[in-house]
Amino acid sequence: MMMISIVAVMGCSNDEVSPSQSTVQKDETTLVIGAYSVAKDALSEILPLFHKEWEQKTGQNIKFQESYEASGTQARAIVGGFEADVTLLAMEGDIEKLVKADLLDEEWKNKPENGMVTRSIVVMGTREGNPLGIKEFTDLTKPGIKVVYPNPKTSGGAQWDINAIYGAGLRLSEEQGKKDPEVAKQFLEKVHHNIESLDKSGRSSMAAFEYGVGDVIVTYENELRARIQKGVKYEIVVPKDTILIENPAAVISKYADKHDTREVAEAFIEYLWSEEAQRIFAKHGFRPVNDVVYNENISEYPIPEGLFDIEYLGGWEYVRETIYSKRGVWYQVLAGL
Repeated sequence: MMMISIVAVMGCSNDEVSPSQSTVQKDETTLVIGAYSVAKDALSEILPLFHKEWEQKTGQNIKFQESYEASGTQARAIVGGFEADVTLLAMEGDIEKLVKADLLDEEWKNKPENGMVTRSIVVMGTREGNPLGIKEFTDLTKPGIKVVYPNPKTSGGAQWDINAIYGAGLRLSEEQGKKDPEVAKQFLEKVHHNIESLDKSGRSSMAAFEYGVGDVIVTYENELRARIQKGVKYEIVVPKDTILIENPAAVISKYADKHDTREVAEAFIEYLWSEEAQRIFAKHGFRPVNDVVYNENISEYPIPEGLFDIEYLGGWEYVRETIYSKRGVWYQVLAGL
């Protein structure tokens, strides 16, 4: 597996520091960050600010070693031996993989917002002017509509996308009389029948869509907002029924202790809830978890009428077992069962 790593050196020499080393000298340390790809742009602005704050507070200089991958791929890499001190992933389920591997404490959620540093919702993106008149997930089942979303086997973002579509199917079944998983599965099958591209990560799907693949992309709201802010002519379509996304961050205690970086790692994670960091997340399209920053931007973040969270689907453990296990709904859809 190829790891994309960027060594960012701030206010220090260009000598590389191995992530397996502890603090090289009293006034310098290296913090290794393993994050999901969608967080990369925001972190490129957050890391220098934290670097400055930490240096002013402690006199210690930080080097950052960064790796960005699809969330599921990143979690597997860390379990497989990539010694990240901290991680930002797309979903709680990927953090729980690290807990099961005894890499971090089960108390990781004993933090502000239960360990979640950003929020978003699943939306649809269309070409400028929404030429096909897409309004709801039901429109993705129409003949000839070419749909793009990533592969949930590798991408945490894709699991949010699939959960949103499946949950919208459950809402449809409730409107017909009762909450019926079979109706939701059939709805997901109809949408997936129109899939044009199934990429390894949310960022890869966004790139494919920009290259002209597909008519509609199912993705994070923040991904589209970030691209629109950079001048790309997309339309954001917020379906009535969709899912609330929550993205966690945590110190990987086993490796932070090994590298003698626990103090700076904990400080970095805490910094992610600061108003300064949350404003940068908001700049990059995320829904802030900090109330002050959220209220500053509240007009930008409409709440869909039928917004639901992961508990509506039964919680992450149930979702993993029923949708993403080897015999789960998603794999039945892929196999045409």
